[in-house]
Amino acid sequence: MNIIKILFLICIFPVSIWAGEFQQDLVKAALFRTTQDVRYDGSYYSIAYPGGDVPAGIGVCTDVIIRSYRAIGFDLQKAVHEDMSENFKLYPSKRIWGLKKPDKNIDHRRVPNLQIYFKRFGETLRKSNQPYDYHPGDLITWMIPGNLPHIGIVSDQKNISRNRPLMVHNIGIGPKLEDMLFDFKITGHYRFVPPDYKKD
Repeated sequence: MNIIKILFLICIFPVSIWAGEFQQDLVKAALFRTTQDVRYDGSYYSIAYPGGDVPAGIGVCTDVIIRSYRAIGFDLQKAVHEDMSENFKLYPSKRIWGLKKPDKNIDHRRVPNLQIYFKRFGETLRKSNQPYDYHPGDLITWMIPGNLPHIGIVSDQKNISRNRPLMVHNIGIGPKLEDMLFDFKITGHYRFVPPDYKKD
């Protein structure tokens, strides 16, 4: 096979991007979400705590993040609830939803709350229109038409022909792996590694 054919194949098909151990584990968990049959449904549910989840067959964009982190041993429901219980005024729950106290059933399933949590406990990274600024396991938030916040995970797959990484997200038809990083206005770029990840 000559070099022209090789380059052509690279341009057509996604290729893997190198990632470290944590990124590999998180991306693997996120990619697993894309194999699940999930109907988009953001209904309020009373769920267990900690470790609670809505029914497996439903979910929204935040549930992709929650379930991916839970698969590698970190419970965002518990983490967000604990921080909101101590620092409720730092979160937008009162301003946006009129809440007067934390709600462990729903707080972690709301993009603006996750943005505050990731800002507080992770890294806030550069927002740009350059694909090389985004790495596997990074968390991206967008504002989609209708002023609807959205969130996804940067995968370790890349579409060379468009020179950008593929995203794992659920925008209405279940968790998907798609080339959509720059389809909407990016409102946040974070990297969150749990502090005790892989520690005994």
